[in-house]
Amino acid sequence: MSREPLRLGVELDAAGRHPAAWRLPGARPAELFTAAHWRRLGALVERADLDLLVVPDSFRLGSSDERDQRGRLDAVAIAAHLAPLTRRVGLVPVVTTTHTEPFHTNKAVATLDFTSLGRAGWQVEVSTTAEEADTFGRTGTAPPEELWREAADTVEVVRRLWDSWEDDAVVRDVASGRFVDRDKLHYVDFEGERFFVRGPSITPRSPQGQPLVVVPVRDEHSLAVAAAHADVARIEAGDERTAAETADRLRTLAGRELTVLLDVEVLLRGTATEALDVAGRLDELSPGAAPRSVRHLGTPATLAAALAELPDGLDGAVLAPLDLPATLELVVSGVVPALTRPPVAGSTLRERFGLPRPTSRYARTGGLR
Repeated sequence: MSREPLRLGVELDAAGRHPAAWRLPGARPAELFTAAHWRRLGALVERADLDLLVVPDSFRLGSSDERDQRGRLDAVAIAAHLAPLTRRVGLVPVVTTTHTEPFHTNKAVATLDFTSLGRAGWQVEVSTTAEEADTFGRTGTAPPEELWREAADTVEVVRRLWDSWEDDAVVRDVASGRFVDRDKLHYVDFEGERFFVRGPSITPRSPQGQPLVVVPVRDEHSLAVAAAHADVARIEAGDERTAAETADRLRTLAGRELTVLLDVEVLLRGTATEALDVAGRLDELSPGAAPRSVRHLGTPATLAAALAELPDGLDGAVLAPLDLPATLELVVSGVVPALTRPPVAGSTLRERFGLPRPTSRYARTGGLR
C-alpha cells in the first residue's frame, strides 16, 4: 500500500555499502576522501528532497581484506560540511556511544543543529569488536546487552544536556554586562553504570531543542533502546513481513507512536539483468559481503513499486546504495519522481517528521546554585 507521506532517507558510505564498490567504473576512488565527493552526493539528495541523509561511522578500519574499501571520514564533520550547502534534508551522522563521552556527543550534535538551522539528527550505534576496543586501549569488549544499556544511558544523558539550557538562557544584555541568565542553566546530575555527568552543556539550546534521535533495530537489545528513546527506528530485516512484525512489537513495547523505517540495500541499473550482473560482479570481488537487510537489485521502476507496497507498520525506508554514485543518481532521477510524496511543510527536521519542539524539562525549576 502507498504511504502519504512515504518517508524516504538514504545512507551514503563513500563508494557505497558494498566494500568492493570502489572498483566499479564511475566510482572515482581517488576522490572518496574529498569534500567535493560529499558535496556531489549531498546535492543529489537535496535535489530529491529526501527526509534523511545518514552518514555512517565506526571505529573500525574496515574489512581485513586489503582489496576492500577501508577507512572513512568523521560522520559529524561530513554532516557539518554539508549543512550550509543544503536547505531541506535532515543530516544524521552516526555517533557511537561506546568509547565516546556523552558530553562530546551532546555538543557535536547540538552544534550541527545550529549550523544546519534545525536539521540535525543523531543515529545511535555501538562498537562491538575487540579491534575497536584495542584502538582505545580497552581490554576486550562488553556483550551486546551491556553495550546497548550503555547506549540507552547515553541517549538519556545527551537529551538532558540538550535541555540543560532553557530557550531564553542567552540574554546578551550589554547594559548590565550579562550574557546568560544563570537561573536558566541547569545541572543534569546523571549517574549510570559507566559514567556520571553533572553538566550543564557548554552549548546553548539548539534550534530544535531536541535533535532527532535515530536508533537501528537489529536485535532484542537495540529494539528495547529504540522503544524507549527513538524518534525514528531503522529496522534491519531479511524481508518486509518480518520487518512489519518487528515494527508492531516495537510500537507495543514503546506504548507510543514513532516513525519506523525499513533498511533496504539497493543497486539500480537501467535493466534488472544489468543490476544483477553488477551485483554478481561485486560479490565476486568481495565474496564475504553478506546483506545486512532487505536487498533490492533492479530498476528505478521496480524499487518504486516495492516501496509503494510496503506492509502496514512501515512508514518508509532508508536506502543504502551498494554503489555510488550510479545507484543514487537513479534513485533521484527515477525512483523519487515515481512515488507519491507531497511537499513537506516546515523547515526543521522535527517539523518534517511531525514532531513538536519540546520545552526544556528543567524550565521553571531554578538554575545553577
